[in-house]
Amino acid sequence: MADTAGWIALVATCVAALMTASNLGARTTGWGFVIFTLGAAAWITVGVATHQTQLLYSNIFLGLVDVFGVWRWLGRRARISDTARAEEEKSGRRAGESLFSTGKIDGLPVKSSDGEVLATSVDALAACDGGRIDFLIIRAGGIGGVGETLYRLPWSEARVRDGEITTTLSRAALSRLTVADGG
Repeated sequence: MADTAGWIALVATCVAALMTASNLGARTTGWGFVIFTLGAAAWITVGVATHQTQLLYSNIFLGLVDVFGVWRWLGRRARISDTARAEEEKSGRRAGESLFSTGKIDGLPVKSSDGEVLATSVDALAACDGGRIDFLIIRAGGIGGVGETLYRLPWSEARVRDGEITTTLSRAALSRLTVADGG
């Protein structure tokens, strides 16, 4: 029994870790916490069956944290995401410019007018007075965060449509943008 529970715990923990670390949205993260909860239950079974009190107590605690994660990501965050999506859809049916959720900025591709992916958006900075977005922080180059450069893309050079950001800037023009310095 302990051996089977150990394998279930191992697989569940690995799958859940991939799901939550991937940052694929509230629902995926929430289901990752559901799987983490199942993994914790399996580790608790192993702890009881093998008399490993540290494994038992640590996974009782982790199981409680996982239940909190389920509530936060499948309950609260999923509700917020659903509300933002519904409001986006309503705004698209009104005359004039439609709205988008700034929570979706992270990870949107930044494309040139000919469709070439130049960078990826990671954040937006807005004015405290009025809320107007001033610029986007975008990342270009590198692999997995190593060697990448963060630039400030002026909002006047960005258009958000259909899950992507387009700009009239070329790759060469993009490389001449102000570098965002986290120093």
